[in-house]
Amino acid sequence: MSSRTRGRIRPPRRGLVTDQVDFNEVWDVLSQSLREIHHKNASSLSFEALYRNAYKLVLKKFGDSLYKQVSQLVAEHLQHVAIRDVKPLVPSAVVTGSVGSAIEKRNGGSKFLEQLKAVWEDHQLCMSMITDVLMYMNRIYCADHKLPTTYATGMGLFRDHILRNSDYKIGPALNKVILDQIQMEREGDIISHGPIRSCIYMLECLYETEEERDIDKVYLTSFEGEFIAASSEFYRAEGQRLLQECDAATYLRKVDKRLREEHDRCMDTISTLTEPKIQAIVEQRLITENIGEVMDMDSGIRSMLDNDKLSDLKLLYKLVSRVDPDKTVLKDMTCDRLIELGRGINASLTNPVVVAAQPVPENGSPSTSGAVAAKEEKAATGATMLAIKWVNDVLALKDKYDRIWKQSFDKDKGVQTAITRAFSQFINDLKEAPEYISLFIDDNLRRGIKGRTENEVDEVLDKAVTLFRYLTDKDLFERHYKTHLSRRLLTNRTLSQDVEKQMIGKLKVEVGVAFTSKLEGMFKDMSLSEEMTNEFRRRQQDQGSDSTPKIDISVNVLTSTFWPTKAVGSEVKPCLYPPVIEAARESFTRYYLDRHNGRKLIWKPNMGSADLKVTFKGRKHEINVSTFGTVILLAFNDLEPGETLSFADLKNITLIPDEDLIRNLQSLAVAPKTRLLLKKPMSKDVKPTDVFSINDQFSSKHIRFRVGVVAANKAENEKEKKETSESVDKDRGQQIEASIVRIMKQRKKLSHQELVIEVVEQLKSRFSPDMGSVKKRIESLIEREYLERVEGSRETYKYLA
Repeated sequence: MSSRTRGRIRPPRRGLVTDQVDFNEVWDVLSQSLREIHHKNASSLSFEALYRNAYKLVLKKFGDSLYKQVSQLVAEHLQHVAIRDVKPLVPSAVVTGSVGSAIEKRNGGSKFLEQLKAVWEDHQLCMSMITDVLMYMNRIYCADHKLPTTYATGMGLFRDHILRNSDYKIGPALNKVILDQIQMEREGDIISHGPIRSCIYMLECLYETEEERDIDKVYLTSFEGEFIAASSEFYRAEGQRLLQECDAATYLRKVDKRLREEHDRCMDTISTLTEPKIQAIVEQRLITENIGEVMDMDSGIRSMLDNDKLSDLKLLYKLVSRVDPDKTVLKDMTCDRLIELGRGINASLTNPVVVAAQPVPENGSPSTSGAVAAKEEKAATGATMLAIKWVNDVLALKDKYDRIWKQSFDKDKGVQTAITRAFSQFINDLKEAPEYISLFIDDNLRRGIKGRTENEVDEVLDKAVTLFRYLTDKDLFERHYKTHLSRRLLTNRTLSQDVEKQMIGKLKVEVGVAFTSKLEGMFKDMSLSEEMTNEFRRRQQDQGSDSTPKIDISVNVLTSTFWPTKAVGSEVKPCLYPPVIEAARESFTRYYLDRHNGRKLIWKPNMGSADLKVTFKGRKHEINVSTFGTVILLAFNDLEPGETLSFADLKNITLIPDEDLIRNLQSLAVAPKTRLLLKKPMSKDVKPTDVFSINDQFSSKHIRFRVGVVAANKAENEKEKKETSESVDKDRGQQIEASIVRIMKQRKKLSHQELVIEVVEQLKSRFSPDMGSVKKRIESLIEREYLERVEGSRETYKYLA
């Protein structure tokens, strides 16, 4: 209801209360003046006199007659206005029901709205002036009899005699014109918003009842329903048209544009009351009903993800979020594509065929095929490169989806959880994933982080930990990581001890101290070994030159429980050391056993190396060679020039096992760059009949070089995978049993289902035990009388102390 300016009117003289009043006479004056107001001739009227006349009528108990006569006068005026001013401008299309052209709709509709706007504003002004004249009646009579004020009555009369005029259909015409105007604007035409806004405001000011409740606004009861219905049909057709004409990105942009247009229309033209309803219609018709089909287009979400269409994905996320707070379809389709890409990376792995060692022939001679060894080495190296490539590809995919998640998906936690599950799914589909991730870390800690800043190193480690986090078989990763770490430490191939410890610290944060205790023990062994070696050297120097070894020895003393058997070997390999090496070995053994009484030292020559100074063709070199290789070379040290040693001679002199002897001779006598020995006959194979001698003509442009025998960390071959799998299964069985016993010792009695659930919960941080294995271990514990079944309930177990 618009505000009304009331003039200052002086109260009537006291003598009025005793005057006799003729209602008809006074009403004639009043009615004539009210008509003048309607005819816009109010400038000559005395509003003070009119007020006094109305005051006298109310005071003399003519309030009821005055109220009715005023209402009748306003109604008659409005009826006349409807015929004179509004009816002629009602568009013919509304009267006849014809469609009409766009020009007719625009021009005719605008004139009609302009006229209705003028009639409404004139009526408001007139009712405001009449209300001022009848102020006393409104304050006294209307309040006492609980009747609507003159102004409210005038609004109701406008509603009934203009909008609801059954003869001229002005109300339906108004709705039709506004809807046509909006339809034209939606189709790209230009319309005038002012008249529409004024007419909408008019509808918002009118009510269906005298209580004037918000829900009774004529706008809501008469117009909004038609507007919503027409909009719903328009956007239904719009959705189908866009699906046929547009690609996915264009569809999304047009939907977003429609949403903004409807918002602006409600703010500027239509009532703000309608905004949530029209937005819901657009969302239902253009998003909910069609978004699945849009996302499934060739240009849909798969294409957007593959081609990094970040802005399109952001818009897609924005629109889907409007209709689905959980973004179920978006998450499902994003993760389906991610899993598909991940499995593609898995499938791209072409595992090289690793040639197994040749069996020992019946005559007992060893396999001496250098070609087989070369193929085996080459295949292992190829598999390692594929493993590292797999990790890099997965990390690239992770970076891609992290970027999409941050820039397009608004860092949505639900989407992040879904993406995490997708990564975990395809990574764990690849059974070699734990080994490959460990190889990736190994490659970076050996050479990959060289020249990088501290932040870049930390970023690499964080990426590795992220992949580790996806693994379900963390115990398998631990086994590989221990093996690779031990080789790095023993061969001194790690770039930084600090970075190694930093990596272990990150793993400890993820899975706890139990996971990393043995890894930390390995570092402790290396540190103690260095201290022990330094002390041994000082003691030798203090004891004098006679007992001092002629070689500088450095020993790594390893605690057997910390170091993986696969890295250091389970068997004791024989080796007959030359006197100079044997003297140093025995000296250190005496020193160690004196320091640690009751311990036992087991020497592992297959894990050691030595730095030798050699002279070829008058040029001095320093070479790093394995311990076995050192023993082989020293066997030639006391020979006369031109003398040779056969394979059998070397075997008898060194006692090195055949397999290790072949591998070292392969490096010393066959490899072109490190051919320190000559082999006759010359071939790629090492045979029992071969004869070896010093290569006096050897030359190298490097003063320092390495004869590579001790293999770097490489991907496992099929035999090694089988051995690892069997070992892991054995360890898991022991862990399952230990978990069962811990749980039953605490709970005393549990049902089978409850026990299985608690076991899985306890072990999930290391691996995911299958139900069959748990059941098998329960049966084993029952047989060994750790548990028993409760009598009368075979599915319930009781702990036996």
